Amino acid sequence: MRQIAVFDTTLRDGEQSPGVNLNLEEKLEIAQQLERLGVDVIEAGFPAASPGDLESTKAVAHALKNTSVAGLARANHKDIDAAWEALKDGVKPRLHLFLATSPIHREHKLQMSQDQVIEKAVDCVKYASRYFKDIEFSAEDAGRTELPFLRDVFTAVIEAGAKVVNVPDTVGYMTPEEYGNVFRYLKENVPNIDQAVLSAHCHDDLGMAVANSLAAVQNGADQVEGTINGIGERAGNAALEEIAVALQIRKDFYEAQTTLTLEQLARTSKVVSSLTDFEVPRNKAVVGANAFAHEAGIHQDGMLKERTTYEIISPQMVGYDATQLVLGKHSGRHALKERLEFLGYSVSEEHLKEVFKKFKGLADKKKQVLDEDIIALLRESTRSQDQDQYALEYIHVSYMNSIATATIKLQTPEGVSVEEAAIGSGSVEAIYNTIERMVSMNIHLLDYKIRSLSKGRDALAEVQVTVSYEGMTGTGKGVDHDVLGASTKAFVDSINRLRKMSKPKQFMEDKEEEETTHCVLDSFN
Repeated sequence: MRQIAVFDTTLRDGEQSPGVNLNLEEKLEIAQQLERLGVDVIEAGFPAASPGDLESTKAVAHALKNTSVAGLARANHKDIDAAWEALKDGVKPRLHLFLATSPIHREHKLQMSQDQVIEKAVDCVKYASRYFKDIEFSAEDAGRTELPFLRDVFTAVIEAGAKVVNVPDTVGYMTPEEYGNVFRYLKENVPNIDQAVLSAHCHDDLGMAVANSLAAVQNGADQVEGTINGIGERAGNAALEEIAVALQIRKDFYEAQTTLTLEQLARTSKVVSSLTDFEVPRNKAVVGANAFAHEAGIHQDGMLKERTTYEIISPQMVGYDATQLVLGKHSGRHALKERLEFLGYSVSEEHLKEVFKKFKGLADKKKQVLDEDIIALLRESTRSQDQDQYALEYIHVSYMNSIATATIKLQTPEGVSVEEAAIGSGSVEAIYNTIERMVSMNIHLLDYKIRSLSKGRDALAEVQVTVSYEGMTGTGKGVDHDVLGASTKAFVDSINRLRKMSKPKQFMEDKEEEETTHCVLDSFN
């Protein structure tokens, strides 16, 4: 059975999804879960994009014990230097180098000839070889590149030292038959292709990213790239969970499989969905809430007689537990610890005390504490452990004659308690006016979202806000049994994040060094 390597770009391409803004702690949590899942390579970021991206990529490389960590770089020496600075202490550093190859990119973006593109690609691969043993070269917009030229580019970069050559369908343009033919052509016509791994990277603009990736595997690809839940630019990337399960279920056809721990897929999906605030559609394949639900009478009858009549994937295969430990107000600390460990979280005894205290407070208000509640409490307590930040101590809101008044007490980063009150036309406005006065920051609220973390009237509320301050934009999250409490915590969290945020590095236009793109975050896909 042929083994297909999995290259996960949730932290890089996935984070480029509009509305996604992960902080360092969230990136580390996702990275560690991806390592539990068993992906072969994690693309942690674009180190040259900003000091913050470089530091977060470095932190992920330091944190992981077994998984290769990659950093994206344009075809210039400065980007390669930044990637090495971020990755040099990782266990298996990989450089992901890209340069556009299609006629439309060569003419309108690069203003370069075919010979100049090859020369630039070879120069950068050779330069990167001084640092990296593992170099992946991506031909941006390969799907719309002339096949003979793509052959020549790959032949040259493999000879220069590239170990992986990637064929991105950057704009999701190709059909499975066309994309499969590209791989078959390259296998047959690149003379040194046996010295490199062929990789597939597909976008979902026409809804064919997973089908195209599987067509690539069928025609010789030994690595697939994508994201968890298929998040990413525009319509997103190929969903890795769908590719992995398709290869497993239809290994009789593809004769290939990944080494992913499939039982971790459901949990990985939930972690990514929660931290990116991208909800998984209920009808999504493999990890959607309805993936294993059967309502039609004929389906239910068939399932009762023989599961495989209407279910080709078992819930247990992807990590949905048929039995669930029910936690409530009578549960002890040991039961909570066991459930956390089952969910994949390892916490210290000191941290467990804090989580258990919050758990008991919630259990007094809810009949049943669900897994989603437990994870939310864990994240809330993790954020509260940081001493160098504002922390909510008290909130009281009153409403009379169409005017809301909020009284709030905060603990400052210096450990001093301060109290203030303000009014607003609504409760949330009064709360945010009060906090703004307390921290002496003129903060603009750009977006406010609220959702229930579970079912029922006693469900926990999660609020996410997007704010701006002096040109910086950040998000904040808050979880509470009370909507106004969650709203307060989210706003305070956004302020704490803004205080820690590094201002993005400014890049000067340099045609010689940066002709590959005119925008620091305009990546190959």
